[in-house]
Amino acid sequence: MSEVILVASGKGGTGKTAVTANLGALLARQGYKVALLDMDMGMRNLDLYLGLENRVVYNIMDVFSGICRIKRALIKDRRFENLYLMSACPRKDNRDITPLHMQVLCRKLKKEFDYIFIDCPAGIGAEFDISLGGADRLLLVTEADIASIRDADVLSRYAKKAGIDNTCYIVNKVRVDLMNQHLVPDLKEIAEVLSNEMIGLIQFDDNIYISTNRGIPIVYKEHTYIEENFRNILGRLLEKGEKKKPAETGESGEQVENRGQ
Repeated sequence: MSEVILVASGKGGTGKTAVTANLGALLARQGYKVALLDMDMGMRNLDLYLGLENRVVYNIMDVFSGICRIKRALIKDRRFENLYLMSACPRKDNRDITPLHMQVLCRKLKKEFDYIFIDCPAGIGAEFDISLGGADRLLLVTEADIASIRDADVLSRYAKKAGIDNTCYIVNKVRVDLMNQHLVPDLKEIAEVLSNEMIGLIQFDDNIYISTNRGIPIVYKEHTYIEENFRNILGRLLEKGEKKKPAETGESGEQVENRGQ
């Protein structure tokens, strides 16, 4: 059975779009068929982080409004055989869409894809509510920042009231030196606020910043500590969902080591 994972953050700038791009790329490399949906209308960035901005013709609003079929709006990433992007509209759109639109879209995508990731705008708003309509579970991306942590907790509680009980989180842009000096919240303090399960942390690294600006997922380069860390996170994310085999190959995905960071 396919799954729709909503990647969200309570506060902007946490790096959820980069997390979406890299987890999707890793899944595709392991043989799963993956669709990445950008729901950040008017502020889309997922196409940039994947280096696909020049190939966007149709977007998700065109699908919702019936201008084009789903397949026309899906852009295949040639570097990852099973990875596809559906971009957000480049500007705010006054066409009315509801959670039912997302629910129908995701139901159709589940027939073709193993995993669908929805990258939605930070915070709570209409686009987050629409995205919830198609989501099976929630992946929160936060930072070791008091505002980001509090906003993530608010978002988690909001999603739970909407019926999303399966939620986990990643702590991104971690500065271990600052944590050790007790200048920012450490992992224990974060866990005291967020009642969900933490599935990993990502240290701050200039290489991630550079890769996003070049439109190349950092996991494209294999056998680095960053790629290994993303594989560990992905392993825990998959363990929290339903286990399945890649759709087209019928073979199991790459074995993912699951150990603490």
